[in-house]
Amino acid sequence: MVVIGGITRLTNSGLSMVEWKLIMGAVPPLSEKEWQTSFEKYQQFPEYQSINKEYSLSDFKSIFWWEYLHRLIGRIIGVVFLIPFIVFWAKGYFNKHWFWRLVLLFALGGFQGFLGWFMVKSGLVDRPDVSHYRLAAHLSAALLLFSYIIWLIMDILKPSRGKIWNVNYQKTLWVIYLLALTQIVYGAFVAGLNAGSFYPTFPTMNGAWMPAAIADQFANLGWQSLGSDITTVQFIHRWLGISILLLLVAVYYNYGPSLLARGKNILSILIWIVSVQALLGILTLLYAVPIVIAIVHQFTAMILLGVFIINIHGARAGSAEPT
Repeated sequence: MVVIGGITRLTNSGLSMVEWKLIMGAVPPLSEKEWQTSFEKYQQFPEYQSINKEYSLSDFKSIFWWEYLHRLIGRIIGVVFLIPFIVFWAKGYFNKHWFWRLVLLFALGGFQGFLGWFMVKSGLVDRPDVSHYRLAAHLSAALLLFSYIIWLIMDILKPSRGKIWNVNYQKTLWVIYLLALTQIVYGAFVAGLNAGSFYPTFPTMNGAWMPAAIADQFANLGWQSLGSDITTVQFIHRWLGISILLLLVAVYYNYGPSLLARGKNILSILIWIVSVQALLGILTLLYAVPIVIAIVHQFTAMILLGVFIINIHGARAGSAEPT
């Protein structure tokens, strides 16, 4: 779902469906007349009028299908969750604790759908692009939803009852996890502002370690520049990623000797994933945001968060096995 969302963004397909119909929207145009009607509705909005005036019906179809697929998968996820949930609930499979946890999961999924439409609406008013803040909110909700799903899975596979927690290690991982979330949100800012097309060099930004534009924009915009200035956003995104990698290496050498073998191995895997993610980010910059590398970069970010949650869930001391 998230990967298709990334493709939708990178192919500028997100504003092709200008209506939100929860039930009837699941059926795409089936006849040439219905396609023409959808195309005419699209022509009434800023993206067509300002950017895509030369689009034919065939061009419109090519962007429509990505957004349609993104919304369709969202609906399918809802159905795949809701039907088994009702069946299992009717059979008494859930205790009260798990019932409310799963209700929360369903609510988060619904909220994520709302944020998607809230984001699209921002590009249907007076400018042919969605708000990068709403884009970041939409992605953030997806990341939190995904993380919560992984945590619930780990609670089923490896219940925390009886575990002896390495409290300091777990707290440290939570802090770095929040930094990783922030890093990915800044990735959404980079995408929303098309900031990846600027400063296609590494490690410097067109020869400067910190471009003067960062200080200039901060003087003009204040703290707002941290989320709205292209240079500042890209600077934070690239160096926060490198900082996370260095922090994890430090954590490995500090806590590694006290971890169980499995925990140490998962931490090693996390460091390797962050290293690959950093390399993909650099390649995305150097090659002017090629879609394939950018999508793999986003996919790896999701894998990274999943491994983070597995690490945090299993953060216990190696010197005290539960009995």
